[in-house]
Formats: sequence, structure tokens, C-alpha cells
Amino acid sequence: MKTNDEFERYQKAQKKVKELKGFYRHLLVFVIVMIGLIYINLKYTPEVLWFIWPMIGSIVPLVFHGAKISNSFPFFNKDWEEKKIKQFMEEEKTHNNKFE
Repeated sequence: MKTNDEFERYQKAQKKVKELKGFYRHLLVFVIVMIGLIYINLKYTPEVLWFIWPMIGSIVPLVFHGAKISNSFPFFNKDWEEKKIKQFMEEEKTHNNKFE
């Protein structure tokens, strides 16, 4: 049993690392694109700071991605989904047993 538990923990840890890696990639792309947009904005149209709008639009998904990784929103993670599935299955089972 212990090896099975260790294997499950390993898989969960591996999945978390993959998700974290995806977030870091998202963050890196955000930083590179924003540096480019800021450069273009300040070089060619410094009188209008338009880079702020794409920055705001890009920060929102980045924040949600970070919140998902850090489990700030419990309804985003798989554990919550599994608990709800089990809950609904139990409710269905109880409901069906009432009429037998």
C-alpha cells in the first residue's frame, strides 16, 4: 500500500510542478511582451501612454492563473471537483434508496 500512496503523491507533486512551470512561462511571456510594448510606446508615441491598457488586460488572466496555482479559489482545484462528484453520487444513492 505504501508504494501506491507514494506513487499517488509523486503524481500529484509532478502535476503541481507542471502547473507551476506553466505559470512561470505565462509570467515570463507577460514580462517580455510588456517590456516590448513599453519600449514601442515610449519610443514612438511618448505623449500617450497606451501600453497601460494591454497591461491591465494581460494582468487579469495572469492573476487568475496564479490564484488557480495557489489554490486561492477552492472551486478551481480537482479536489473540490472530486468531493462534489462524490457528494452528488451519495445524494443520488440516498435518493434512490428512499423509494425502495
